[in-house]
Amino acid sequence: MPSSRKRVSVKRVYEDPAPSDGTRVLVDRLWPRGLTKDRAALDSWLKALAPSNELRQWYHSHPEQWGDFRKRYLRELSRPQSAEALDQLYRLAHGTKPLTLLFASKHEDRNNAVVLKDLLAGMRKPPTGTGPAGARAMRHREAKRMPRPT
Repeated sequence: MPSSRKRVSVKRVYEDPAPSDGTRVLVDRLWPRGLTKDRAALDSWLKALAPSNELRQWYHSHPEQWGDFRKRYLRELSRPQSAEALDQLYRLAHGTKPLTLLFASKHEDRNNAVVLKDLLAGMRKPPTGTGPAGARAMRHREAKRMPRPT
């Protein structure tokens, strides 16, 4: 079984790809300006893991509120819309190759990729219901609440 302790790193998507990157995953909602697909050298683009446009714009206007951004972003990741992408990210993180989370932000140590890396490393406890199992449970609870067709 592959180790879950393998290297997960974060890197600006504008930096040149390196063999040590392993699997390269873009975790931004918007395509990086001025970057071609060839130069990005992505293995995957998980848009669904990016912060919502509202949260992204709020944080852009309030970069000093990193802690609040982090909490809000983790809450967004606990929503059912993120479940499939989180499942995919967890699978990639537990694969045999290193994983590099790519981002476009100029803030190299305060961006959504850093939050995802911390989440994968278990450094920060996500809010209840985050992760693949939590997202599946939430979908199940929501399906139970839906009115049954008559």
